[in-house]
Amino acid sequence: MWHLSSLLQARSNDRCASRRHTRPGSAGPGAWTSASGGWLRSAGIVAAVLLPAADPAWSQEIGEVGPGGGLTDVPGIRVGHHTLAERPTGCTVVLAPEGTVGGVDVRGGAPGTRETDLLDPVNTVEIVNAVVLAGGSAFGLDAASGVVRYLEEQGVGYPVGPVVRVPIVSAAILYDLGVGGDWTVRPGPECGYRAAVGATGGPVESGSVGAGAGATVGKLAGMGRAMKGGVGSASVTLPTGLVVAAVVAVNAVGDVIDPATGRVVAGVRTEDGTTLADARVLLRAGGPSSGSAGRNTTIGVVATNARLTKAEAARVALMAQDGYARALYPAHTPGDGDTTFSLATGTLADSARASAGQVGALAADVVAAAILDAVRSATPLPGLPTATDLQPPPGGHPDPSGHPTAPAGSHPAPPPAGHPDPSENPTAPAHPAPAPNPPPTQP
Repeated sequence: MWHLSSLLQARSNDRCASRRHTRPGSAGPGAWTSASGGWLRSAGIVAAVLLPAADPAWSQEIGEVGPGGGLTDVPGIRVGHHTLAERPTGCTVVLAPEGTVGGVDVRGGAPGTRETDLLDPVNTVEIVNAVVLAGGSAFGLDAASGVVRYLEEQGVGYPVGPVVRVPIVSAAILYDLGVGGDWTVRPGPECGYRAAVGATGGPVESGSVGAGAGATVGKLAGMGRAMKGGVGSASVTLPTGLVVAAVVAVNAVGDVIDPATGRVVAGVRTEDGTTLADARVLLRAGGPSSGSAGRNTTIGVVATNARLTKAEAARVALMAQDGYARALYPAHTPGDGDTTFSLATGTLADSARASAGQVGALAADVVAAAILDAVRSATPLPGLPTATDLQPPPGGHPDPSGHPTAPAGSHPAPPPAGHPDPSENPTAPAHPAPAPNPPPTQP
């Protein structure tokens, strides 16, 4: 470790020299580094020394996160969508195998939910038979009744007597009323029933289907500058056999951000509608602060084959919400109902037992990946373009965030000289570019 200590000492000396030789307001070689990013850049060097290169073999060794089959990569989990024909809205149903333990975490300030108190670890029932994600605001909670009917027909539920079984169906909704048509069209019991009937263990369809059919993102400046959201799914499988996966319906008030690059993928657009405005820049400039209460919400389900207690499942749901914070800006606002359910089927071999902390950390990863999958798989509606519709700004000029807008999958360009990259320190205020003074002469 001697070489690492020497490297850190050298960086420390560089920072001290920068402070000694940089006048206030100058743009000397250490001006921005010593003021804002020296520690972050040192940390980056340390990471380069300590961590292996992200080559394919290493990615496979640690478990690669990707869309794949998504939530249904967890054995026994089935997913079904039903999308209404009258306007873009619908529901997504997750059916769990017998004995699945459930948890939930609600972080948004305007949630619409069903059977979430039952999932509190202090309460009696531990199992969950299904989870419903639906559009239609509070009206969409009716979709769960159709799933209850379907499960009753199958003889599935919590036994409360020698004959009677009561299906345990939790649900959460998002607001999509009026998107693409008559607001009185919304998911009901028939939507839930059909989605349950069609649920399979095959690959999960992503994009503008089911609960994501009418989902939108980027509403900080109103619907006139919003974009299309959707449903996405992702999973990770470790060599031990542990599987952690997610399905998420993305209807965020703000932007969707790729955590790997800090680049905005979809969200609030500029006034002319042709590029991304970057919600981080708008909020720091004192622009629109939030969407209308209750008109947003990102909802999802994470699942694993690990064996968890009810309290551990609740902790996993809580940790999974970190994926919202990584891929959405802002998240968990007073005007949305961000909610995440967790399901643990318990089929992982005892020899490969996983902790709730490990599962929760991976859950955050797959939630963020599912959010990106949702907007990249979406199809447009009139006035609501998708992430793949927006092209780079004319002439390649960067947007106000310092990140040139680019199609999904491209590599980020470095920030303009003197501008901190928002992805390096997303909570720091934006700094104006320093005056282009020449470096001071060494004494």
